[in-house]
Amino acid sequence: MTSSYLIFATFAMAAVTFITRALPALIPRKLLDTPWLHRLNESLPLSVMVLLILTSLSYQNLSAATGLNSAELHLLMAQIGALILVLFVYHISRQLLVSMVVGIAAINGLLWVFTNFLSGY
Repeated sequence: MTSSYLIFATFAMAAVTFITRALPALIPRKLLDTPWLHRLNESLPLSVMVLLILTSLSYQNLSAATGLNSAELHLLMAQIGALILVLFVYHISRQLLVSMVVGIAAINGLLWVFTNFLSGY
């Protein structure tokens, strides 16, 4: 079951990649130069990155009894803080690579802060 799912997922991703790469060659040039398509092209990488981050948030092990000292809560707060910082930096700089580097540094820095300073309470 798992191997057939992985094979299907691989072929599905390959098909989507092929279609998105081939589509601009099939669409008339006049349509490709529209302003809304340029705006979509600018925001698409950030949208994909945000969706990937949102789907990877670690909230499954949280409950009403989870305290501030729990590693699960620290991870979730660091992920949310890093996501907010990535959105802010991308909004200012419009540089996806810079936003990703800031996000990686932020999640690690926030985890360190939460672990070292909130664990004492």
